Amino acid sequence: MVEGGATTADRTEFTECWRTVWKTPYIMRLALSAGIGGLLFGYDTGVISGALLYIRDDFEDVDKKTWLQETIVSMAVAGAIIGAAFGGYMNDRWGRRVAILAADIVFFFGAIVMAVAPNPWVIIIGRILVGLGVGMASMTAPLYISEASPARIRGALVSTNGLMITGGQFLSYLSILLSPGYAYVESLLVHQLLKVDRIFKAPGTWRWMLGVAGIPALVQFVLMLSLPESPRWLYRKDRVDEARAILEKIYPAHEVEDERRSLETIR
Repeated sequence: MVEGGATTADRTEFTECWRTVWKTPYIMRLALSAGIGGLLFGYDTGVISGALLYIRDDFEDVDKKTWLQETIVSMAVAGAIIGAAFGGYMNDRWGRRVAILAADIVFFFGAIVMAVAPNPWVIIIGRILVGLGVGMASMTAPLYISEASPARIRGALVSTNGLMITGGQFLSYLSILLSPGYAYVESLLVHQLLKVDRIFKAPGTWRWMLGVAGIPALVQFVLMLSLPESPRWLYRKDRVDEARAILEKIYPAHEVEDERRSLETIR
């Protein structure tokens, strides 16, 4: 079974978190790099609501068949369920870092498939792939952060994953707002202010909205190549020397031995 050891953060812990990461920026690098998985999760869940409007304009079948619209939206969730389940196995078998790298690869190719999709069924395939990546990343990212964080600020650092999720959702809605296509103005206030029912139309807008999600996945992949495996997982696999080397980068010298002894209990 995977083990995170995450705790709930309070105000004192956040203060200690800022103090610690200021002294050891490497810790924040670990947390933010892994937290990009949350960004992917948030962006994907938010962007489809706007992209679907443009997809309906490019494909008549999608516009006429509500079940096809529902399938496009829901297949990412179906993929995420499978991805989370398989991600648990990957985490135990090959490690947290490998699971995140695999999630990035799957998500990236899913984004590309959606961006070049010639018909709705290819979009659905891309949504399934993206969902697989989201499922794997969403259960692995907080796990990796918690296991690669000092115990005293673990809760505060794990919360960066939640921050990245909401940040991804914000970026997705921002992309909808700034998209060069058209959008129906449903808000009465906006309608009264703008005096319009729709903005100009640009075919294919949904392609870049869905395809651009591959960029953060690629960035995370590159960043994770230079980051270590979870010391907790390494201890479980009896790779003690590697785990200790990572602990020495995360903890002050006087705390390394205490953390090493606590990890001995999981071997």
